[in-house]
Amino acid sequence: MKGDARARRVPYVGLVALLGVLVLVVVAFGGSAGAASTTKSTSATGSLDCNGFSTTQSPIKNSTACTDVRGFATSNQNTWGGRFYDNGHYIGHDEPDLTFLSDRPGSGNNVSWTETLPRDPIAMPTVKTPGSDVTHWFELSVAPWFSMALCNPESYPLQPCTPNSDSNAPTDSYPGGGSSFLEMQFYPPGDAPFVDSVSCDNEHWCASLHINDLECTLNFATCNPNCEEPTNFAFVQRNGIPTGPPSPQEATTASFLPNGDTLLMNPGDQLRVHIWDAPAPGGGHALEVSINDLTTHQSGYMQASAANGYMATSMADCSGTPFNYEPEYNTASRGNIVPWAALQTDISTQFEIGHWEPCTKVDDIIGDGPGGSGDPIYATCIGPYEPSTDSGAEVSDAACYPLGDTHGTLNSDPNEVAGCLDDIFQNGDLDFDGTSYYPDWPIGTKPTDRFPGSFVQSPPTTEGQGYSQAFIQTDVALSESTCTSDNQSGCTVPPQGPGNFYPYWSEAKSDSGKCTILFGNVSSGKGVNDFGKDAQYGEDLFSTLGYPEFEGPVMPNTCK
Repeated sequence: MKGDARARRVPYVGLVALLGVLVLVVVAFGGSAGAASTTKSTSATGSLDCNGFSTTQSPIKNSTACTDVRGFATSNQNTWGGRFYDNGHYIGHDEPDLTFLSDRPGSGNNVSWTETLPRDPIAMPTVKTPGSDVTHWFELSVAPWFSMALCNPESYPLQPCTPNSDSNAPTDSYPGGGSSFLEMQFYPPGDAPFVDSVSCDNEHWCASLHINDLECTLNFATCNPNCEEPTNFAFVQRNGIPTGPPSPQEATTASFLPNGDTLLMNPGDQLRVHIWDAPAPGGGHALEVSINDLTTHQSGYMQASAANGYMATSMADCSGTPFNYEPEYNTASRGNIVPWAALQTDISTQFEIGHWEPCTKVDDIIGDGPGGSGDPIYATCIGPYEPSTDSGAEVSDAACYPLGDTHGTLNSDPNEVAGCLDDIFQNGDLDFDGTSYYPDWPIGTKPTDRFPGSFVQSPPTTEGQGYSQAFIQTDVALSESTCTSDNQSGCTVPPQGPGNFYPYWSEAKSDSGKCTILFGNVSSGKGVNDFGKDAQYGEDLFSTLGYPEFEGPVMPNTCK
């Protein structure tokens, strides 16, 4: 791939045409509606497929953090070997997750989180010695997020659902109500612009209300190849108005560009995040996210409502219907999950990792980004993190951008380091050679000369009450080429890569009794419990679930 891509430049909307060349390589990896009108997408670009593999539409943003789709023991054109394939492409990636459980009414549809955003080292990132470089947050996780299951009869398994009801939970005899997946995502500074890469700018954190649907029938027997995983997206705004159309059918470049009303947050700010079912314009309810910055006293919000342009997608023809997304469940009980998602969760905190690899330089232009001819996209990472050839299902490093890139007409803040997102020809770092898989993670709450500080999160609450239980899980084994149903010894945490490291959850308790959640490489310090580091991810449930998923035991939530 790297040799073939050299010196070729095609328009960005033509990148999808290149994907067909790679299919054989990848396959070898073995609520309530608003208005009744619908919109059929006729534009060349949009958000009909979060993974970028729609057969009729190129993505506007090539580095979207999508919901990872589970596999099934069943084999057909969409799932085999315990893995899901989007138009023949494996699209799994890596999402270590901490899920909270509660039988308390409202715990599945009304959750609050308090957290402090981390700070980066003062020095700029370096690309010299993997495992010993200066590292910033955008290299470790492109999108930390909070989750919630949402009710949508137009999403897998295409069954009716009743908002805010535990009757939607799947059982042995019932596939569950139609489900969508909320990822209330945060984006770190340092690698702008967002439409091309990771960040809103080089100084601030920003956030979004991001929802994925899945347009497949039961057990993935049939999927619509034009819109397999459609995405609704809007930034959290100080005025609550999206920067552009949020829906898969009508999204534009403006949808992914922050404006003067986008809520920008400083590293070190303390936030209160509230996710709940709120009254919607025109009647009814819709999911709403609000962020109160307790440090700057600014606030922002976004509602997933028909009035704001959110749409449910029809599997039949990919058309969109204005829609009020609402929470799926009343409680956060153990079986209340999104039945098509790899993570077995409703209410959780998670870090989207394995989407970044630093480079000394990048090579092999394959197209132009949204910034025009001054915004070339490169395919190849050159530097100490990158082996001579990619392995496993990874067939390219694209999308890659050089140090100091301002992305043509987008005129963004200059990129702090050359690097690649591994997101155009597959959905993540499938040979595990990027920064996420080296011990470059936070070792405490404050940054050091080399490492950033950790997120500092308080456990979630519902109406001021804590969640009684929690468990830790990861879907990293889905992306390991060594992990098969015949060779489950190849399903490992950490994954088999040169860094031989995997980040983990820790809990810290102060003398006053205050308890916080940390993530990264925090194992020392007074009152720190690292839950056995990688041992916290528990056992591989391949034989139980039909796909490789590591889950630890359900534990009492002692951090309430």
